[in-house]
Amino acid sequence: MTFQSPMPAHRETVAFHRTELSSILSIYGRMVAAGEWRDYGISCLRDVAIFSVFRRTAEVPLYRIEKRPALRNRQGQYAVIGMEGQVLKRGSDLRQVLRVLERKLIRVVD
Repeated sequence: MTFQSPMPAHRETVAFHRTELSSILSIYGRMVAAGEWRDYGISCLRDVAIFSVFRRTAEVPLYRIEKRPALRNRQGQYAVIGMEGQVLKRGSDLRQVLRVLERKLIRVVD
């Protein structure tokens, strides 16, 4: 007789690596200093890791930075997605993908 656990088998989740988080938190810190962003959330799911950026805690995210390893060989595993679900940038190099957010820091100085 074999015993089967009532709990499902441990499933691997997708997560951001330390170097990926360093790049994301670097731009996050600059946007917080500029007064644009105030909070973030991280979700590590079975097929995607999401870093959500909020202006206020109770709002929907302004941006979602997603990592989907299943798309690594197709469109690129990283994407920045806007508030309404539009893909702003997608690619295989996280720093290149995050550049779409850096444009928000550039302002005209009088």
